[in-house]
Amino acid sequence: MRIWDISPSKLCRNHLLGEHRELHAMWVVITENKKGYSLHPETLRWKGKLKAMYLRHEQLVFEMTKRGYNHKSPLDKRKATGNEKQYDYVDSIRQQITILKKKDCSCNV
Repeated sequence: MRIWDISPSKLCRNHLLGEHRELHAMWVVITENKKGYSLHPETLRWKGKLKAMYLRHEQLVFEMTKRGYNHKSPLDKRKATGNEKQYDYVDSIRQQITILKKKDCSCNV
């Protein structure tokens, strides 16, 4: 489970679409109180910050649309409560860039 804190425009196809998929999974875990991954550090950092998660989703959707992907899985904006900024990180942004640089992908970091 990972939601990057790097501009979606810098993510390769796999990381962009993978993050979108994982964000939806995490949204369900948090908004519907599901047990799967509920104690994962990445999930915990988003509790109380669903507005920030919703805004991250919108950034991902913008980038996906720009790249020609069809998006058909909107989030329920009514559930987007709490803080609109995410300042807690499992890995710092610098560490996230290092992680992406080590992967064999076309992320532009």
